[in-house]
Amino acid sequence: MKIRGVLLISFLLSVSIFMVGCLQGEQTFEEIDVPEESIIQESEENGESEEDVNIDAGEVEDVIETEETVLRELYLIDAEGFVVPQMIELPKTESAALTTLQYMVKDGPVTEMLPNGFQAVLPAQTDILGMNLSDDGTLVIDVSDQFTNYEAKDEVKILEAMTHTMTQFENIERIKLWINGEEQLEMPVNGTPISSGYSTDKGINVFVDGKPNIHTSKSLTVYYPKQYHEQFYHVPVTQYFEEDDDRIFEAVIQSVMKGPSFGVQAAQVFNDGTELLESPVLNEGVLQLVFNDAVLKDEDKAMISDEVMETLVKSLTALEEVEAVDVKVKDKSVIVSESGTTYDRPVTLSDIKAQEKM
Repeated sequence: MKIRGVLLISFLLSVSIFMVGCLQGEQTFEEIDVPEESIIQESEENGESEEDVNIDAGEVEDVIETEETVLRELYLIDAEGFVVPQMIELPKTESAALTTLQYMVKDGPVTEMLPNGFQAVLPAQTDILGMNLSDDGTLVIDVSDQFTNYEAKDEVKILEAMTHTMTQFENIERIKLWINGEEQLEMPVNGTPISSGYSTDKGINVFVDGKPNIHTSKSLTVYYPKQYHEQFYHVPVTQYFEEDDDRIFEAVIQSVMKGPSFGVQAAQVFNDGTELLESPVLNEGVLQLVFNDAVLKDEDKAMISDEVMETLVKSLTALEEVEAVDVKVKDKSVIVSESGTTYDRPVTLSDIKAQEKM
């Protein structure tokens, strides 16, 4: 009897393992538990082909919201028509990327959350019919016909907003657009080419002054501070700098200190008389800056304004080689933030975003 009991238990365990394996093999892409910042996984990790890793129309309807929320960066349109990132608290769902896209639709659920003067970028009533992530990081987004209801002047803004929003998820490098299941080689209203996808390499709020020499200039994104009523934020602008590698850091700093020479009505966050006293030095990804004391908001407390630090860090870490910024002030052993936090180490973009969430 003992032997039969052991055999029976062994048989039941074998059947259980077999059934678990079968059930796991039948999991859909959306059912797989993945880390929050890697909601969309590359298809090879799930043992599925590119075509199988789909969120089709039925699965879109089945996405379940929880009572939890999570901060996501949505690219919206500000009062002057610039594409601008804003941190918005969204419901936490099984598909973070899908939910984020749905909250970019005008007159949709994001409406009550929009900061003053901002609007969503996707045409009203646009449905996200499905998404498909390929091994090379291309996210195919299938949308409904309502997506085509936009003005020609907004076409590139829509592409920039969708691309910069979706590429916050670490597996996504670029987007491609389908409409009602049909691949689009160009945008439907103004014909912007998209056959090879659209990536952040195209820039954002691109400003071209004259005809820059592509051999001697660099395309960089600078973050200009802006104030709209009580809302403080930064407008990213991609532009060309006619500078050699040794002076590119100074060029970016001077640009944000002086403000743009074009349409952005930037806020002046740097005090008059602020000067960079030494040439910036890049050491293992850390850019070291030395200013005079005019950069401080309160010289007696050695306090630098949060707006100045955010502007410097956002603009300089946009350069691929810069990971953090170490700001020093001559004759001050240490400087502090407006909340009294000591800047005793280089500041990263993650540090700035963490402050924005507080």
